[in-house]
Formats: sequence, structure tokens, C-alpha cells
Amino acid sequence: MKSLFTIHVGEYLVGLHIEKAYKKAGWNIWLPAKDTGIDLLVSDSRNRKTVSLQVKFAKDSTPQYGTPIQKNRLLAMGWWTLDPKKIAESIADFWVFVLPSFVEKKDSFIILPPAKLLRRLKAIPGLYNENRIQSYFHVTKKKRCWQTRGLSRADEDALAQGEEAERSRDFSECLINAWKPIEDKLK
Repeated sequence: MKSLFTIHVGEYLVGLHIEKAYKKAGWNIWLPAKDTGIDLLVSDSRNRKTVSLQVKFAKDSTPQYGTPIQKNRLLAMGWWTLDPKKIAESIADFWVFVLPSFVEKKDSFIILPPAKLLRRLKAIPGLYNENRIQSYFHVTKKKRCWQTRGLSRADEDALAQGEEAERSRDFSECLINAWKPIEDKLK
């Protein structure tokens, strides 16, 4: 084992959410001793079933970059640079994107298996690049989640106001039912 490390804020927020939301279920949270591509391991109360998580955090950029419409209608917006090869080779059961809202004081979690994440990102016209994917998630106050990279500000504002976009950009299912796949694996 090498030197000690500390968890980053996204891992902390995921762990905090699990401790609060699944206290009765008795889920346990485990931290790896070294970086293996898994940030957190979650087990059931008897430590018989486990789920591995890769956590990605982005600070809320709504206050700095959002338009007036976005500042009023979005809960949070975040940006990630992703390596498609790392997603494809990921051994984690789920990737968790953590978006804290600094204004609303709420955290949003976008959760999906890495294979599904890569498939969904590849399906968005103009987003996928073999070397790097720039990913922008916007979460509305009405619990909708959109991948907005490549959209105009006017299109982003339209989404914030409740209009629909191409289905491939809609990640709301991964936000609203975010924890359900993990719950199912730990039952």
C-alpha cells in the first residue's frame, strides 16, 4: 500500500447521500486503498452483495455561466472531460455524476452503467470523439436532465424552460430513478 489519499468532494457527497437515504437498509461504504478505477464500494448490510462506483464531480457552473433563464430554471449545470477508452474499460458497476447546486443547496446524481453511458454519449450527434468527450449536464428544477454539449444558448434556454430536445440528449431517467439500479443490485 502506498501513501494515504483523501476522497474528493463528489465521493464524499455520494457517501453522505447513501448514509442518509439508506440508513435503514444498513448499506456500508468502502474506500479503496489505491486507485483501481473504483472510487467507492457499497455493500448490503450483511456485506454479501456489492456495487462498485466511479464518481465524477463538477461544481455548479450555473451562477458563473448560466443565462438569466438558466439561473432561474436550472438546479445545476456541470462540465466533464471524459476519456472514452476509460469508460469502455471501466470495471465499475456504475458511474455517478455529482452535480451540487450551490444556490438551491441540493445535490443531483446522474447514475448509469459505463457501457450505457458510452452508448448514450456516442448516440448524440457531434459529441463523441475517440480521444475525449466534453460532457455538459444540465439539471432543471423540475427534475429533467439534458446533455447540452453542442447546443446553442437559445436551445439550452428552451430546455431550461421545459421544451424537449432530441431524445438522445435526455438523461432524466438516470437522474429521477438514479438509485433504483443500485437498490436492485443490493436487495
